[in-house]
Amino acid sequence: MSAPIPTAQWVGEECGCVRLLDQTLLPTEVRTIDCTTVDIVFEAIRSLRVRGAPAIGVAAAYGVIVGCQSKLDCSRAEFDAHFDQIVDYLATSRPTAVNLFWALDRMRRVHHTLPADWTSTQITQRLLAEAREIEAEDRAMCTAMALHGTPLLAECTGVLTHCNTGGLATAGDGTALAVIIEAARRNPALKVYADETRPLLQGARLTAWELMQRNINVTLICDSMAAWVMKQKRVQAVIVGADRIAANGDAANKIGTYGLSVLAHAHGIPFYVVAPSSTFDLTLPSGDGIPIEERAATEITHGFGRQTAPTGCAVFNPAFDVAPAEKITALITEHGVISPVTTDNVRRGLGK
Repeated sequence: MSAPIPTAQWVGEECGCVRLLDQTLLPTEVRTIDCTTVDIVFEAIRSLRVRGAPAIGVAAAYGVIVGCQSKLDCSRAEFDAHFDQIVDYLATSRPTAVNLFWALDRMRRVHHTLPADWTSTQITQRLLAEAREIEAEDRAMCTAMALHGTPLLAECTGVLTHCNTGGLATAGDGTALAVIIEAARRNPALKVYADETRPLLQGARLTAWELMQRNINVTLICDSMAAWVMKQKRVQAVIVGADRIAANGDAANKIGTYGLSVLAHAHGIPFYVVAPSSTFDLTLPSGDGIPIEERAATEITHGFGRQTAPTGCAVFNPAFDVAPAEKITALITEHGVISPVTTDNVRRGLGK
């Protein structure tokens, strides 16, 4: 098998572009897009051409460089003002994934520490180095999460996952999917059940595709089948990712995750959430404060271009929900496993 196409990568030096794998075309077409303007980066994040909290953070960091390229010949004052505009603009692309804001805040902090006599080109070069470091760190965190999480699946013959948390969502092998990939390497008989993940089918289009590319045993199911799969004891664990985790461990993830946490708890099945430390938002005491993105009604009424609901039908389309900490068996980060999930343990687990 050839090496996977990177989800997000920088092409060129400070006058380059962000190359993204267009995930809206998968699994039937593999195509990359070169984002040469910040507007293209914004649209790619907003339209889910790039998705997954860590990958969004990497793409946004590189998007800052794309935005800065048009001001390399400007004065420092003009460049600084433009930089702030770019960061503020990219921050409005999606509201829930905290890695977006984490990466942009990190770029802003670096910018604000640079000497006053640096040229716009020098600043851009330093910012590009920081964006590359964000990508490299994410790749390393994926590896660490896999190593910490895999022992939890050692006795499993089947696991259930939701949405997509693999290399398509990160710079490495993923968050929850990285754990699954490593567990399947150690136990090739492991069977993975992937929810299709309505309404945009990230589980069907992306997770099933990724696992099949790696020759991992995957079975696709409709979201509504998860309870019966648990009842039949086909899985011994549920493992998902997260887009934002509050200080008490409440975890926002793709819509449907809350229901899975309740179902797993009812069936006595461990429910694991895998996410890097950059996904934690310790400014929020609980998940009640996590902003939940609501997306266009047409994603439900006209999914993939075909009308499947009556014209004028009212639609509620939240993209995320929140699994409560008390339903989460453990949080798995690059630092280790946090269990039981409490505010104190989250802070200790993150070294805060």
